[in-house]
Amino acid sequence: MSASYHEQQPTVLVLDFGAQYAQLIARRVREARVYSEIVPYDISAEDVESRKPAALILSGGPSSVYAEGAPRMDARILEMGIPILGLCYGMQLMALELGGEVPRTDVGEYGFAELQVVDPRCRLLEDMPERSQAWMSHRDSVGSVPEGFIMTARTAITPIAAMEDPGRRLYAAQFHPEVAHTQFGQEIVRRFLYEIAEIPPVWTMVNIIDENVESIREQVGADRVICGLSGGVDSSVTAALVHRAVGDQLTCVFVDHGLMRKDEGAEVVRVFRDQFHVDLVHVQAQERYLSLLSGVTDPEQKRRIIGEEFWKVFFEEATKLKGARWLAQGTLYPDVIESGSRTAAKIKSHHNLIPFPDGVHFDLIEPLRALFKDEVRAVGKELGLPDDIVLRQPFPGPGLAVRIIGEITYEKLELLRRADAIVREEIAAWDRDGTVWQYFAVLPDIRSVGVMGDERTYGRPIVVRAVTSVDAMTADWARLPHELLARISNRIINEIEGINRVAYDITSKPPGTIEWE
Repeated sequence: MSASYHEQQPTVLVLDFGAQYAQLIARRVREARVYSEIVPYDISAEDVESRKPAALILSGGPSSVYAEGAPRMDARILEMGIPILGLCYGMQLMALELGGEVPRTDVGEYGFAELQVVDPRCRLLEDMPERSQAWMSHRDSVGSVPEGFIMTARTAITPIAAMEDPGRRLYAAQFHPEVAHTQFGQEIVRRFLYEIAEIPPVWTMVNIIDENVESIREQVGADRVICGLSGGVDSSVTAALVHRAVGDQLTCVFVDHGLMRKDEGAEVVRVFRDQFHVDLVHVQAQERYLSLLSGVTDPEQKRRIIGEEFWKVFFEEATKLKGARWLAQGTLYPDVIESGSRTAAKIKSHHNLIPFPDGVHFDLIEPLRALFKDEVRAVGKELGLPDDIVLRQPFPGPGLAVRIIGEITYEKLELLRRADAIVREEIAAWDRDGTVWQYFAVLPDIRSVGVMGDERTYGRPIVVRAVTSVDAMTADWARLPHELLARISNRIINEIEGINRVAYDITSKPPGTIEWE
């Protein structure tokens, strides 16, 4: 997005003290229609001042304030008069820097706790019930508040569960309002933003689209843009957004590796070529991929081959396009955070690092790099993309290759495609409210004996996987009705020759993962 957009938009800076809390806080602020950005915990007071934030939030973190090398902030920020909300570790640090006490203790508090509001004068917890449930995750806690603060809430274990100094616009909570387990958590976030920091809720999808379109047009000028289209949410929304900005100056390259689910390749072509009238290059690379994957069983080697071949095929096509200077890709805000954070645990390498071949280079356009996934979906709906794409369940880049255990063959792909279509069709018909996060079929690399009619069979099994989750960091297996599982099993075995057994995976994450490979 353009710099002018951020200058015009009231911004909340979230100081990242580690773990995953900062991302969740930033998302909750965005859900309240206020723009937020995550910054390192050691950002200087001068940098904060130059960015002119409307408010700051200090995140939780995995450290004790007394741990060697525990992250500390520039204490001058607390004296700048900016509304600040400290959460968990952020509260302890606020207290410590301003002269309060955070005694060492061997008594922690984890999970649900009953929060009692004890001071009716408090602004942050105003209008909350006297008692409610809050989510705790801490060992250290504030023992005495700094001068000028009042204690506003407590729990049975934590005598100071919230504190505030309205005169200095400083507020803090030992619990986590950003997690769904805390009753009235989002109300607390909104109260801080709207009433304490007086920030208007103006972060909307229409604003995001309009500002992006303006920024892309300014960047691109009269040049041509190419976009690698996979059919996934990120690349599809990127393509639709860039197309709205520059129209016929965009060419999309869809590398069809033959590892997609049933009818997905045709749907990508239908939406972008027929509905949006995008200049689309459809590369039929199925045989090429099958040849490269022949005999390969190691999952990491499969991923590497598929990823490397995608860019090889893509650049073969891209270099044929005369005048193409820009490459649009669907980098999201979590990708940016995970690639550059000094505090959060490194979860994955940046999946959008592009291996330009020798002598080939394109300048990048990343219109989604300030957005979280739920915001990307909302932008896609606003742009007119169909629900089949916008609400598409998480699907790995290597496609069905990671759901076929062992070697990839055409026969296995067809078996899995048909079984997966039945699984998705039956669960979607039952799960009208979208309570199941993700569901799919897996084809293990084994055969088992069965009986069909009067004959013994030696066929393959299908494993059904269905999970509930909020953000995929953790997941639980979905408690599907037995009648639904029976219907899925009967259809798969009756309709797909070569499958003679269906199993249901009841492993949660952790200890398992959602995908099998």
